[in-house]
Formats: sequence, structure tokens, C-alpha cells
Amino acid sequence: MNIKIVKDYQEMSRRAAEYISEKVQRFPSIKLGLATGGTPEGTYKKLIEDHRNSRTSYRDVTTFNLDEYIGLSGNHPNSYRFYMKDHLFDHINIVPANTHIPKGDAGDSEEECERYEKLLAENGGIDLQILGIGKNGHIGFNEPGTSFQSKTHVVPLTSSTREANARYFNSMEEVPSHAITMGIGTIMKSREILLLVSGEAKKDAFTKLMNSEPDERFPASVLLRHPNVTIIADEAAASGLK
Repeated sequence: MNIKIVKDYQEMSRRAAEYISEKVQRFPSIKLGLATGGTPEGTYKKLIEDHRNSRTSYRDVTTFNLDEYIGLSGNHPNSYRFYMKDHLFDHINIVPANTHIPKGDAGDSEEECERYEKLLAENGGIDLQILGIGKNGHIGFNEPGTSFQSKTHVVPLTSSTREANARYFNSMEEVPSHAITMGIGTIMKSREILLLVSGEAKKDAFTKLMNSEPDERFPASVLLRHPNVTIIADEAAASGLK
């Protein structure tokens, strides 16, 4: 693991965006794995600034998102398709047909998982996967106990994960109870992984990751087995490390 400790969220976002944009410039047809949530928002904002100022092109880039809520269409303001359009896709020159996210409103969610897994394989997998880490160690929506060999699958969301995402909804009742998520085994096929960790709230999870052995009870620990992981963490998140 290549671990970079930076001052704060802003610097983490800047460094992550520089890392990603450099990859895009070097490999114009790169396949990026993207994440949602609060952690990567600053990174996407910096990527948009770089696109405008440095003209980094995404014309030949293909993206695959980690997950999507079941029951939400791509036009729903709390769907991850909407999130990605709002925070990144609508502001860069990426081809919409090259942006892939599981369909939360698919008639058959299990069939959609198979379709998405097949799509990933047909495209040769992911070159650079961006990840965050949940307080309980989840990556994507892969909760504690998820098999390290899992493929794209339907997952019931834990109460802690639903509570963490409730800030994006009007009430807890509106937060979907299930999601489609890229499996841990699928994530681990990525040729490179960039893990972003920020804030005091992630201190315990990051400390546990850095002091653990691979264990399915703490999903992020699987990253210890990956040959090419870069971590950018801010001082607040890293404050539990010796």
C-alpha cells in the first residue's frame, strides 16, 4: 500500500483529482470505477476545474459506478445516476453512453446484477477504482460478512448505512432498504485502487484497516491483499495511527 497523509479534506480532494486526471491524460481510454457519497464530492469538483482549466478530455473514458439504490430510477434526485450527472458527468466531455451504473429500477434486480457483471467483463474490467470506506468498514454497499469472492449482487442495507445516507432524503422512511452493489471479488479485479479517507468520523475505521488482517467481518480489509492500492487520508482520519 502507498499511503499519503495530507492536511485536510481539501488537500485530499486536490491530490486525488491530480492523481486521477494524470491517469486520464496518460491513458485516454482508461476505465474508471467511481464512488458516490460525501467523500468524493470534493475530488469530482477538482476534476471539473481541471477539465475547464487544463482541458483534460474524457471523450474516450469509460466509467462504472459501484452501486445504485433499488427502486430509484436514474432521474430520481437521490439516485446515484443523478448524483454522478450532477457532480461530474454534466460538467465534463464524457460520452453519456460510456457511463455505466446499475439500473435501480430494473424489473429483475438479480438479472440486472448479472448484466452488470457481464458488462464489466466485456469491457476488460476496471483500470482504476475509487473507493471510500464506511464506518463499519464497508466498501461499496458490501457490508460486514460479505464474501470476498462476491460478484455484483443485491444487498439489504444495514440500519447504520441507511442512517448514514438519510441526510440525502427527507426521512428515514424514504431511504431504500436494498441496493445493487459491485461485489468485493469484482472490486478486487481492478488493476489499481485509490482509497479516499477523510474526517474524524472515519478515524476508527481507518485505524482498524491499518491494524487488521483480511477478515470478511471488516470488508475493507480485503484491500490488504490487493497488489496496487494508494490511500489518501487526511490528518483527522489518520489521527488514530501511531
